[in-house]
Amino acid sequence: MTMSRDDMIAFVDRLYAATGAGDWDTASAMLTDDFVAHEAEGLPMAGEYRGRTGLRDLYAKVMGLCDVAALDRIETTAGTDYAVTLLSLRFADPALPPAEICERFRFRDGKCCEIKPFYYDPAPFVAAAEAKSAAL
Repeated sequence: MTMSRDDMIAFVDRLYAATGAGDWDTASAMLTDDFVAHEAEGLPMAGEYRGRTGLRDLYAKVMGLCDVAALDRIETTAGTDYAVTLLSLRFADPALPPAEICERFRFRDGKCCEIKPFYYDPAPFVAAAEAKSAAL
């Protein structure tokens, strides 16, 4: 099933809405059985998160590492099998600068099969994780 650009953008909107609301049944139904989310080395959540629960596992890890106050979505664009969303992660401590991220979504058969985030600079996320760890 080929998705149009508009379909992919709407899909990403629905996926962000489901994860933001903690609706993991809806979110997992939007993922392929072999879904994978990749997090780059050097980040405190580095690794691969696989399967229909992979996104939930990653989300729990990220939210446990730092206090995210808001996820500001700037824009989503789409091509043939991919969509990319520009994001800014704002942290609860206003002294911490936001983390600027692009998330690449890959689609297959009407579902998301891969998410790969790209951090402009991982330092703000690492600093937010270190700040939360130090506060514990």
